[in-house]
This record gives sequence, C-alpha cells and structure tokens, in this order.
Amino acid sequence: MSINLKERVEVLTEALPYIQKFRGKTIVVKYGGNAMLSNELKAAVIQDVILMAYVGIRTVLVHGGGPEIEALLKKIGKESRFLNGLRHTDEETMEVVQMVLCGKLNKDICSLIHQAGGRAVGLSGIDGAMLKAAPLNKELGLVGEIHSVDPSLINSVLDSGLIPVISTVAYGTGEHEGQSFNINADIAAAKIAAAMNAEKLLLMTDVRGILRNVDDPDSLIKELSRSELDALKKDGIVNKGMIPKVDCCIMALDGGVKKAHIIDGRIPHVLLNELFTDEGVGTVIF
Repeated sequence: MSINLKERVEVLTEALPYIQKFRGKTIVVKYGGNAMLSNELKAAVIQDVILMAYVGIRTVLVHGGGPEIEALLKKIGKESRFLNGLRHTDEETMEVVQMVLCGKLNKDICSLIHQAGGRAVGLSGIDGAMLKAAPLNKELGLVGEIHSVDPSLINSVLDSGLIPVISTVAYGTGEHEGQSFNINADIAAAKIAAAMNAEKLLLMTDVRGILRNVDDPDSLIKELSRSELDALKKDGIVNKGMIPKVDCCIMALDGGVKKAHIIDGRIPHVLLNELFTDEGVGTVIF
C-alpha cells in the first residue's frame, strides 16, 4: 500500500527528535543471520546504516558470517564441530574463517555501502591489534576470548567520515602473539560497544526479540530493566539460544553502553524502525 504525503511527513516528524538525540553518538550494529543472506534485506541494512551515518550517528558495523564459513568448509569437505554453540576452530578452519570474514564478506559489505552512496573502510580485529585475544579453552582450539579492545583505529575511521565495517578475527597475545583467533561476533560487538562507550548496541538476530512465550510471536517484550531480565532468566522465560544474546547485552551494559537492543534482522529497515520510531520493533534492555 502506498504511503501518502501526510504519512510521509508524519514519519519524518516522528524521526526528528531521535535523529537530534543520537547525532554525534556512537551506535554499534551487529550484522548477521538471515539479513546477510537475502539480497533484499542486505540492501535495506546497507541503506539504514548509510542514513544513520548521514544524519551524524557514529555508526560501527560489526559482522559475523557463520553460514558463509559453513558453506566454504563443506565445499572443501571439512566437517564442522560445535561446542555450546561455538565452532571448534583448528588451523585449517581458522584459515577459512579468516578468508571468509576478513576477505570476501568484509569487502562485499564495503562494496555494497559504496554502491549505495556511502563510504566504508573494512577492518578486522587484527588491524592495529584492535581486538587482542587468547584461547577461550583447549576444546575449542583457536576460538578466542577477547582480553582487550583498542578503539583508536575505529575512532580514526569515524572521525574521517567513514563507516567502519569490522570482521571478528582477533590478534593473539602473550605466548600466542600473532596467532589469529575466531571470535563470536555478538561478543565482539558487545566488547567494541563497551570500549567505545556507545550509546547503543543493536544485535540483529533471526527472532523478534525476547518473547514472554516462545510459541507466541506476539508476546514480544518491548522493554526490560536488568532486574526484570534477571527474573526472566531465573524463571526460564529467557532460555536456550536467547541466553547468549542476552548475556552479550548484559556484557555491553556492564561496560557502560546505555542501552542494548535485540532486533529481528528479517524485517526490512529494522534499524530505522527501532531507532527512529516511537513504537520500535524489538526488545530494548537498559
């Protein structure tokens, strides 16, 4: 259904106070899931990110790439193993992770931003030793735990008027100096948001947000305080695959991020809908 002129004006008027509020602030977006696989959703995310940058929001895009990594591993005949949702990463798998995340995917996203009229710089956690890590545990191989984040390179890119697009491969420290580590993208985004004292962390997922009843998509919880969230975890309402997402939000909040949002990347223009409308579309935790 087409939108008439009056409705267009109302949309812009509703967005104005949010644009004014977030101008000059840092917002970290974790980009992943189905939004990276559908051409329509890719285009919508890229347009949202460019618009955010154009209205003065210091927008940082952190991306994963699990499906693409899995596809290349299958192509070379290598079977994946997972432990608690994390991919076991040996040397050969790490090479694939680095090729996909730091190479093809990162540059494809930058290219899409340029094609849509934006300006981006592709980075990884290795660049400038931005993300320093050591092994999370022996069972996971080269899966890393972030020990420190240096946001200076990200800030330099933002100060230049560019959008940093960050792939989550980290630089090894200590006895692992120079080794590349595979980092969970949600965790990396949360750590980066905290290090940058971001206004918001937006986690794009394949669910609407936190549901009071997982079998009822209309039971979305719009807002949650930390104490309310703890109660939902205790009662088992937040469980299974949502727990790691929620824990990343808590990690960001504990690090000084003002608010963390869990939003559905399957919705076109979900970033603009969450940031610039009164209603929003996901769950915000504060």
